[in-house]
Amino acid sequence: MLDANLKAQLKSYLERVTQPIEIVASLDDGAKSQEMLELLKDVTSLSNQITLLDNGDDARKPSFSINRPGADISLRFAGIPMGHEFTSLVLALLQVGGHPSKASVEVIEQIRSLKGEFSFETYFSLSCQNCPDVVQALNLMAVLNPNIRHVAIDGALFQAEVDKRQIMAVPSVYLNGEIFGQGRMGVEEILAKIDTSGAERQAEKISAKEAFDVLIVGGGPAGAAAAIYAARKGIRTGVAAERFGGQVLDTMAIENFISVQETEGPKLASALEEHVKQHDVDIMNLQRATALIPAKNAGELHEVRFESGASLKTKALILATGARWREIGVPGEQQYKAKGVCFCPHCDGPLFKGKRVAVIGGGNSGVEAAIDLAGIVSHVTLLEFDSKLRADAVLQRKLYSLPNVNVITSALTSEVKGDGQKVTGLVYKDRDSGEFTTVELEGIFVQIGLLPNTDWLKGTVELSPRGEIIVDARGETSLPGVFAAGDVTTVPYKQIVIAVGEGAKASLSAFDHLIRTSAPA
Repeated sequence: MLDANLKAQLKSYLERVTQPIEIVASLDDGAKSQEMLELLKDVTSLSNQITLLDNGDDARKPSFSINRPGADISLRFAGIPMGHEFTSLVLALLQVGGHPSKASVEVIEQIRSLKGEFSFETYFSLSCQNCPDVVQALNLMAVLNPNIRHVAIDGALFQAEVDKRQIMAVPSVYLNGEIFGQGRMGVEEILAKIDTSGAERQAEKISAKEAFDVLIVGGGPAGAAAAIYAARKGIRTGVAAERFGGQVLDTMAIENFISVQETEGPKLASALEEHVKQHDVDIMNLQRATALIPAKNAGELHEVRFESGASLKTKALILATGARWREIGVPGEQQYKAKGVCFCPHCDGPLFKGKRVAVIGGGNSGVEAAIDLAGIVSHVTLLEFDSKLRADAVLQRKLYSLPNVNVITSALTSEVKGDGQKVTGLVYKDRDSGEFTTVELEGIFVQIGLLPNTDWLKGTVELSPRGEIIVDARGETSLPGVFAAGDVTTVPYKQIVIAVGEGAKASLSAFDHLIRTSAPA
């Protein structure tokens, strides 16, 4: 099951196990059960601390639990955790085997102090880069607190469950049988949802902080670069981010970040965060900005307020809140989000195996999505508003070579159709003839670009007609002492490498501003 290189790597990790582990497999006569058994035998052969039993009687087959004899740990994989989930398996083995987590002391204590019964189920796909964060977070919580149980379920393997619960997006998390959340979530985000008193305490703690010299709002590539450049100047630096990594976390393959030939978004985001942590930077995660109160006079402080109730003040401010997926804005889209309307083909594509889907958008992202989906679904219809596709020529050649793809240009998507529970089709208008056409399908993947996260800034800083923050050559906004960088600004070409450079520039400009405004007349 595992090749020699993977076995060697896993063996080195398992040397950190200090306590015995018991794996109990629940299997049937199917091919997937045999595949799972091969994997578990490989794992067991690499450590004398691990024992394998195949007499489990769990209703989900194939599945296996990971336990510590004498401990009350409820952690199970219903599926074969390879692909993106192999790391989740390794971490589960290490943590059940006594190796300490990298989570902070405060987070670990918060998990252990949770009262009540929490039975989590996470539906994932092996191609989803967002799923491992959720699986690993809930696995850790199950290891630390006997009141918490977690089952990670491969949606492609347990299709009947997926259909019954009408799951059309991953990761999808259920708590005690009810939907708990969808999309990427870390330990802190999960705790904030189930331990509201903890979130309130954290907001009070943040509000009590002294004013920063430079505060960066946003933790994507621009925000990370700004934080590093500010901290290197020896000034008091803070980062408040809704989620560290930003849009990069939702990016699958990255092949044009200079000096890094190939990587994945979550790996790059993790590297950015680790680099920031090497410096004296106060990182405040899960903080969604809701209001900016600018300084009224020179020498006064800017204030940023957050959805959590927290508030921060700073001498200079850098806005790096990035962008989010642009929506098509037609009837039915909001109603059927995560019920057939999706934004991540890598994550949700496997749930549409054998079905008919559409991709909206003919740029690089849309065409790449259509190519990837064509290998999974029965048929892809790509709709582009313009009279021609805008993707790179090499991508277009690949797209047109696929037999199960239909490309429609000059198409204005007008409505998402559904039966009240899930998507059943879409309506588009031919911009040349004015004729409306209905396409029957089960999934719609929207790939039409990004929308800047500036709703909370309207009326404070000057924005472009597209909602982007207008900046000058130094990254300064219409407000003195307030700078901006990355995809949220009017700087053209939304690329990671450009965001990093713009973040560094905005930070240097902010430092220059501090020097000039603090110097005596």
